[in-house]
Amino acid sequence: MNFDYSVQFGNRKTFGIVIERDKSILVKVPKNAKNEKIDEFVNKNKYWIYKKLNNKQKYKDIPEKEFVSGSSILYLGRNYNLDIDSYNHEGIKFNGKFLLSKKERENVNKLFKKWFMQKSEEKIYPLVKVHAKNLGVEFNKVGIKDFKYRWGSCTPNNNLYFNWRLIKAPLSVINYVIIHELTHLLETNHTKRFWNIIKSQMPKYEEARNWLKDNGQVLEIEFESNQTRI
Repeated sequence: MNFDYSVQFGNRKTFGIVIERDKSILVKVPKNAKNEKIDEFVNKNKYWIYKKLNNKQKYKDIPEKEFVSGSSILYLGRNYNLDIDSYNHEGIKFNGKFLLSKKERENVNKLFKKWFMQKSEEKIYPLVKVHAKNLGVEFNKVGIKDFKYRWGSCTPNNNLYFNWRLIKAPLSVINYVIIHELTHLLETNHTKRFWNIIKSQMPKYEEARNWLKDNGQVLEIEFESNQTRI
């Protein structure tokens, strides 16, 4: 079994492997790691990698959703109806349901992405500051990204990035992902200490973690682009 993988060098002492949901393999290593040591580490863990890549639950095809009035849109863990109206307003409006002008229906995915990213910035940024203070850590900057197959990221430069699709999840799940990434500033790997730190901040974190594992695919659903109708 041979695998293609990319390597991320950073300020860490140990080696680690991340399998993204697009089945790409990222190997995280210390900045002075030698190529032969990296190859040796990957080869040593090839059966673990194989098992992860063949996890049918995690790697399902993401369905698309038909775009019609009455469709439900997930936001902060709740479903809200979509109403396609005849008014000529621009963008997405929200007042207990989502409103979209008929003239905008061809841009539905683009418009919802823009709206969700804006809401992500409004809600996630303040939460990062609160949790960072509670953990006693400092980060460089925080941003919202269009990640395809991950929910958050903590870079070697202490930059934090979060998937805009998280804004569809319940607040407890958003908090979990934020705490998870901030904890990497204290403990690079997913050690027992890492999970203990998370538990000290969020005693029921496993509920949020399991929700994301079971429902993460739902957060990625987009509207069908070639069958839009009203």
